[in-house]
Amino acid sequence: MSLLKRLKSSRLAILILLFVISIPTFIKMARPGYFPMHDDMQAMRVLQLDRCVNDGQLPCRWVPDMGYGYGYPQFIFYSPLPYYSMEAFHLLGFSLLDSVKIVMSLGFLLAGMTMYLLGSSLWGRAGGLLSAILYLYAPYRASDLYSRGAVAEFTAMVFLPLIFYAIREFIKTKQTKNLIILSLSYSGLLLSHNLTTLAFTPLAAIWGLFYLYHYRRFRLLPHLIFSALLGVGLSAFFILPAFFEKPFVHLETMTVGYFNYLAHFVSLGQLFFSSFWGFGSSELGPYDDLGFAIGTLHWFLLGIALIFALLRFRRQRQYALPVLLLGLFFISSVFMTHQRSVFIWNNLPFLKYFQFPWRFLVIATFASSAAGGSLLAFTSHLPTRKWLLITLSFFVILLNFNFFKPQSWINITDQEKFSGPSWDKQMTISIFDYLPIFANMPPSQPAPNQPELLEGAATVTDYQKGSHWQSGNLEVISNQATIRLPLFYYPGFTLTLDNKTHPLTYDNPLGLITFTTPQGNHSFHVKLESTPIRRFSDILTLASLACLIIFSIRVYNQKKN
Repeated sequence: MSLLKRLKSSRLAILILLFVISIPTFIKMARPGYFPMHDDMQAMRVLQLDRCVNDGQLPCRWVPDMGYGYGYPQFIFYSPLPYYSMEAFHLLGFSLLDSVKIVMSLGFLLAGMTMYLLGSSLWGRAGGLLSAILYLYAPYRASDLYSRGAVAEFTAMVFLPLIFYAIREFIKTKQTKNLIILSLSYSGLLLSHNLTTLAFTPLAAIWGLFYLYHYRRFRLLPHLIFSALLGVGLSAFFILPAFFEKPFVHLETMTVGYFNYLAHFVSLGQLFFSSFWGFGSSELGPYDDLGFAIGTLHWFLLGIALIFALLRFRRQRQYALPVLLLGLFFISSVFMTHQRSVFIWNNLPFLKYFQFPWRFLVIATFASSAAGGSLLAFTSHLPTRKWLLITLSFFVILLNFNFFKPQSWINITDQEKFSGPSWDKQMTISIFDYLPIFANMPPSQPAPNQPELLEGAATVTDYQKGSHWQSGNLEVISNQATIRLPLFYYPGFTLTLDNKTHPLTYDNPLGLITFTTPQGNHSFHVKLESTPIRRFSDILTLASLACLIIFSIRVYNQKKN
């Protein structure tokens, strides 16, 4: 076999081709500076995570500068995986803004690769390539990143094809390496976006049950359940505290007013026929300043694939069955974006946390892209199939590539981003989301640089702030003094005075840590410690990681032997 033929048939060639094809989706970010988006907190979150890492707070849970400088339980509740990835690049020497853009760019490339993996396993290489291109150039992907800045949801879409691939391949081949892929990809999904996980998990379960029935291998079900639970265990350090500590933060603002789902259903015209593209917001009614198009070729190719699946059900069942299932997922997800589904939203209380029904376009995008590639499997007998692939790929890219660009570009550095009015804005954006419940209101002024003396006569020296701790020395002249720290109280904060545990209070409008100390010279130290649920979660993650490593070694040795 010649070198050219080997290259054409190699996985490396496919990876290179996918990289080249994906370049237009992120090339507009390949320059100095940054761009505005709805959630303009990406670099700020990386900065805060970097301070946690430098301070040895791992996993990072409390960040020091958000909440107007009073601190915030940011990474107890906000999906951390994209930001750990960005921090990895920052530790390699890239600026904060460049680290954000690198991970955004990788989000496009990796999503294309994982969709190719799924598509090629279902439809062959040509079909897999078409599915990957459809996924890469889905309009909602562009809106997710360049308009909304929804990096968590954007990242989660990398793992959806991988989960479907691992489930099907394990059931089909019984190769245990796919259980490892399933554990890692499901953990990645859990750590990327909890809402996408909620929407996608039932579909993954249906996909698995379908193939268990198709191959008559229900005895493999416990293996799949174990693999999924291992993925849950790997992400336990995040998902368990996020679930059990919800009563300790304000969540009420996340589901009312603008964020009430009733205001954000979309019309069929917006989904299927509108060519509108905007960088604004979702509004009440069909006149949003944000594009919600599924993609003309995306739904058209899915429709053609469904027709083929029905007409050739008996002759090409291996293609028809997954297409019909993906079509069902597509129709269900589109229905959830439309106001006709309001009875479901009204009767499932947890759905209110989705805020925007059009979030289900994540599923519609995934299903239409995965199924669209099947057209090349149904037409595999045609000699012109290669030209069909080239033609369809060309028009998918042509119709959609112009969406993949920022609205505007700002020549800005890290230093400029995190100074002056921009710094004040970064400290206060969405300040009520996950504000500790002990604060009756968000602060209206930035936190002071020193602790506040409420009562008595005292001086504070050597005051220091870390990512999740504060310390200093006190010289109390009066009989006693009451000190208030510029730090929100949150469960787990403990105070030591002269290396001994000391009581603290937080019964003030902002819920700030306050304590009283007797006359004399003292040292104080307050730190966010592990609670039982955080400790259990961390241990469970470490145990799951150890289990995964042992399991991987066993799989490797079995393959070697």
